[in-house]
Amino acid sequence: MSDLKPLLEQNKLWAKRIKEDDPQFFENSARIQTPEYLWIGCSDSRITPDASLNMQPGELFVHRNIANLVIYSDMNCLSVMQFGVDVLKVKHIIVCGHYGCGGVMAAMNDSRFGLIDNWLRHIQDMMRRYDGELSAIVDDNARLDKLCELNVIEQVVNAGETTIIRNAWERGQDVTVHGWVYSIADGVYHDLGVSVESEDELDALRKTIYSQHLKNGVVI
Repeated sequence: MSDLKPLLEQNKLWAKRIKEDDPQFFENSARIQTPEYLWIGCSDSRITPDASLNMQPGELFVHRNIANLVIYSDMNCLSVMQFGVDVLKVKHIIVCGHYGCGGVMAAMNDSRFGLIDNWLRHIQDMMRRYDGELSAIVDDNARLDKLCELNVIEQVVNAGETTIIRNAWERGQDVTVHGWVYSIADGVYHDLGVSVESEDELDALRKTIYSQHLKNGVVI
């Protein structure tokens, strides 16, 4: 059995350092969480949402999965969304992908890793709609980055189409879904400009992105 004592020791040192810097830190953290933001991001270990946004514990409600997907059959993601929207009353849902995403790369290259291939099939299905745009990009890295952006936009639409968000909008609840992408190379987030806060805005976004990818007059 591997020895995890070094991790526990690191934790003690961290807790001691935090308490020295802010004696009330853990007392404040123990209070009921009241975040305004729900984060749906990738599981990549190089991304630390709270720290990279300079947020304190309790300010960001987080869900992460491979390639930051919002899938209607994923009860984990949907449960987090419902708790965030219905109970915590978050005002913003940030769907955040990142450039160079390994999951998106695996889908793009049709790689085979096992069970995860079924999860990534959702990205491959989405890629058909953007085949013309993606095929026109010669550089592999640039094509991957574009697919990472398109994937985020698709997940913003998926989030907006859930009954959780639609019901919230119908009852007049203030909640907006945003699409961001993160650059691991420089630690900077980029707003993709696809925020939606109503059914009408979701319809407009859907029409805009799909009308750009027609084949023979039919969205594929």
